[in-house]
Amino acid sequence: MRIFILFLMLVPCFCLSQMKTGTFSDLETVMKKDPKPVIIHLYTDWCSVCKMEKHALNKDKEIVDLINENFYMVNFEAEKTKEKIQFQGREFEYLPNGNTGIHELALALSKNKDQPVYPLWIILDRNLNLVYYHEGLVIPEKIKQRLLEISAL
Repeated sequence: MRIFILFLMLVPCFCLSQMKTGTFSDLETVMKKDPKPVIIHLYTDWCSVCKMEKHALNKDKEIVDLINENFYMVNFEAEKTKEKIQFQGREFEYLPNGNTGIHELALALSKNKDQPVYPLWIILDRNLNLVYYHEGLVIPEKIKQRLLEISAL
């Protein structure tokens, strides 16, 4: 019985693919070697929509493969990432606010400068120019279509 319960607990792990992700500090190095479009995904741990979206996207093997083969991806926890980040020639820091806070880079990337909307998807081309911006839940079919368009550029 214990083995059966353990098996049931592990089954979801085998069904989900995994997107390869990196960090902002890795980005500069990999872009010099092999320029690709960049996906920046801003999220928070408390965001239930972010969790639902992550599960839905990881379930879609086509999307995972498309991202892993044609893009660099940076998952960025906007309210818990506390290290300084260098990006596009600027340095960004964590801005504490009592028991919470937000990273300056999250505010810089967001169109809503007071409070970003999560999840937030930003896609940059090989030259780090903005080609896609989406606040809130993405529909797997729509993001797949957009990724195919961008990877064909």
